[in-house]
Amino acid sequence: MLQSLRIRNLALLEEVALDFEAGFTAVTGETGAGKSILLGALGLLAGERAEKTIIRQGAPACEVEAALFFVEPKRVDALLLQLDLPPCEDGVLILKRSVPRDKAPKITVNGSLATLAALQRLGEHWVDFHGPSEPRRLLKESCQLELLDLFGRAGEVLTAYREKFQAWRELVSQREKIATETKLSPDQIQFLQNQLARIDALDLTEEAIEALERDFQRMTRAQELIELSQTLAGGLVGEDGLQGRIAQLLREARQLEALDPSSKALADRFTAAAVELNDLGAEFSGLSQQLQFDPEQAEELSGRMNTWLDLKRKHGGDFTAVFAARDDMRRRIEVQGDLAGTLARLEKQIADAERAARKEAQGLRAVREKAAKELAKVAAKGIAQLGFKKADFQIRIVPLAELGSMGDCGCEFLFSPNVGEAPLPLNRVASSGELARVMLALKTVLADLDEVALLVFDEVDANVGGEIGRVVGEKMAAIAVSHQVLCVTHLPQVAAQATCHLVVTKDQSKDRAVVSIVPIQASRKARVSELARMLGDSKAKSALAHAEELLGM
Repeated sequence: MLQSLRIRNLALLEEVALDFEAGFTAVTGETGAGKSILLGALGLLAGERAEKTIIRQGAPACEVEAALFFVEPKRVDALLLQLDLPPCEDGVLILKRSVPRDKAPKITVNGSLATLAALQRLGEHWVDFHGPSEPRRLLKESCQLELLDLFGRAGEVLTAYREKFQAWRELVSQREKIATETKLSPDQIQFLQNQLARIDALDLTEEAIEALERDFQRMTRAQELIELSQTLAGGLVGEDGLQGRIAQLLREARQLEALDPSSKALADRFTAAAVELNDLGAEFSGLSQQLQFDPEQAEELSGRMNTWLDLKRKHGGDFTAVFAARDDMRRRIEVQGDLAGTLARLEKQIADAERAARKEAQGLRAVREKAAKELAKVAAKGIAQLGFKKADFQIRIVPLAELGSMGDCGCEFLFSPNVGEAPLPLNRVASSGELARVMLALKTVLADLDEVALLVFDEVDANVGGEIGRVVGEKMAAIAVSHQVLCVTHLPQVAAQATCHLVVTKDQSKDRAVVSIVPIQASRKARVSELARMLGDSKAKSALAHAEELLGM
């Protein structure tokens, strides 16, 4: 739940720090007072995008910070781990977002820098917004099916179906690819065979390619390498090389040994070095001979290297890519030999996969048919409580011609606000006010299934009033038993049933408009005055008396 919220320099609000309690919090104020600032602050912390225009004029930046408490933080901690962010400490999640005027925005989660995408992922776990446009979503078949599946707890069944459906569709795509792209003309087959012959002629192994590149490098610089090898050989064993000088020195070393036997070890080492230098001279001389490529050998090596470079350019920059291209070409040619058989085997796999998907779809439809009856019955009672005494609400399961990602059926919400009229699809009979009440009734039913801790309602009670307003307030209070509820409302009947009450005011008495948000639940007098204002006149005795009655309910 939301424990505390601090806002600085957001729109017309300079600074406020608010503490929240569990249960139902009402937010009231005159039209245009700035109630949307509070919702905007929560939206920023839930990952909504922000423009620089939200910064209070004259301020360098706006900041929003919140502390959220989770009794069971395992789910949010698991998400934080995925996002490489610090876990909650004692179940508390700290979110902070700053939008500077002249710098890049900054987001921190539990003190660690985070991205906007991470904030959005976290937002899905702690807050759910229901604004004025929410009832219009009921007109979409996807929303109706989503609500039905939520009520029927069809999540696991839907997931199992989607796995089977996806497996079937992948096989169908594979068949279409083979039937259209894989079938090759004789010219295409000949081209692939020629390409394979070029690759196979290279003896395509990593060792062979390394040897080819090494030999080609030596050939292209053969003259330079030969000259260097001959220079080294001549310097060691040539007429003017070290060998002649070393022979003289070696004789002198042996003379020293004859005079002083203790120097024998040195003379032996000198002898070994002389032998090694002589061997080196011979090897350098032999290398210069090896580096002399004959014309035919050079031409053959150049051709192989050109082929390898061409293959790398066409199929990728390294051995692995060319190797994979070779295997793919072989597979494509092999498939041609048994294309009909391959398609026949694939058709059988497709038929089996479709049967499996349809079986899962039947199970999913059964879950929905049962849920449709139960949800329609429960929702009808809630709708009746919201002023439609003789209304009829039904949910019809609609078969689909083809399997889709959501199964073999959809659903349609049918509604009749008046007795004697056949229920019709919502988009054909429901006004905005009727839609709002139907949505509120459904939300009340589904609240216990929603795992999000904070539900924010922005004027969902629009277009209702009087006695129905009291029922709306009761619905909000009922939802608040299992969730923290924040509701922006203009109805005193709704606000009176909240356990916490925030009043938003705008002061324009000075040079600059200033918005303030003040909790008033601790003062009965302040609440009575605010409810009387909502009733029409905060100073009228009748309004004050009515406000007292509302608080006494």
